[in-house]
Amino acid sequence: MGMDVDYQPGLSAADIPAAIGPTEVLVVRSTRVTAEAIKAAPDLSLIVRAGAGVNTIDIGTASDRGIFVTNCPGKNSIAVAELAMGLIVAVDRRIPENAADFRAGIWNKGAYSKADGLAGTPLGIAGLGQIGLELAQRARAFHMPVRAWSRSLTPERAEQLGIGYCPDLDTLMESCGVVSLHMALNDATRGIISRERIGRMRQGAVLINTGRAELVDEDALVEALRAGSIRAGLDVFRDEPEGKNGSIRSALQDCPNLVVTHHIGASTTQAQEAVAAEAVRIIGEFRRSGSVINWVNRSPATPVRCQLVVRHQDKPGVLANVLRELKNAEINAEEIENVVFAGNKTASCTIRLSEEPAPVVLEAIRKRRDEVISARLLDLPRES
Repeated sequence: MGMDVDYQPGLSAADIPAAIGPTEVLVVRSTRVTAEAIKAAPDLSLIVRAGAGVNTIDIGTASDRGIFVTNCPGKNSIAVAELAMGLIVAVDRRIPENAADFRAGIWNKGAYSKADGLAGTPLGIAGLGQIGLELAQRARAFHMPVRAWSRSLTPERAEQLGIGYCPDLDTLMESCGVVSLHMALNDATRGIISRERIGRMRQGAVLINTGRAELVDEDALVEALRAGSIRAGLDVFRDEPEGKNGSIRSALQDCPNLVVTHHIGASTTQAQEAVAAEAVRIIGEFRRSGSVINWVNRSPATPVRCQLVVRHQDKPGVLANVLRELKNAEINAEEIENVVFAGNKTASCTIRLSEEPAPVVLEAIRKRRDEVISARLLDLPRES
């Protein structure tokens, strides 16, 4: 693409502000992008999260500075689902403990022969996105009945997928022998697996989290694991080290009934190649056309009150004059779309406005007879 690439995978969140310099596009995996980092890059226009979750990026600051934030959803879904299934098997058959005892010269077949088995055990999936769907497919191969809850899941959609529908998260927690978390982290889901919900789980049930540590009340989870009321398989946990090497200290280390991996859910060669290709595709399209693929910080709803449709001569300065009249009336153009008629002599511009212009403003626009063919206010289209 003719771009200069500064490849520094070892940078921590604290290092980025000093290193970012004249960067226009920033690509990160799970490294946090702070407000300080964003403010230190005056030329920054695009942040690409080479993965799905964007909770590590200060989206508020990026939005305030007009910087696009994008991600690569679905590209590591298979890898994460594979690990989630692996954790389910590992917890049920106590595979890590088996291996550790063997290396220590301990033979304990009597203890390790006592596994529940997965066939017939209901698997509950909380958050039925692409990863959840991939996990459901693998669970069926183990003859596990699959149930799901998601804010967007309907009974009809669940029936189409061949998945049992749970009307709420509490029902899912109570009714399943294994519960796997695949929700995005946001204000609504932070701490959603609370002490109360952990207490609703069946005796000996398994909680799997390959999503975000902050979904779970970790103190309550530690207590439940130590009490032996539930088991767990985790790929994420609180206060995880930021780098790829180092030491770790966590209350989870002393917990029984637990298998923990090193936040490796997306770390397969297949997944990394797919994510990398998507990141390059996003950057390439942005460089060529200005279009933003997988734009996550676009406003879902601008403060639009009405829309003005102006048919006009397709020549320089026409729209500038229309917008000047709106500016003089202190009316903001929230969204603008201009299309040109065949022959390239006339065009039609739809301008969504922050408030309805007074008749005098409309009349001022219509008086430009040599530029404006017509100007009329329309109601906003109804959402279907």
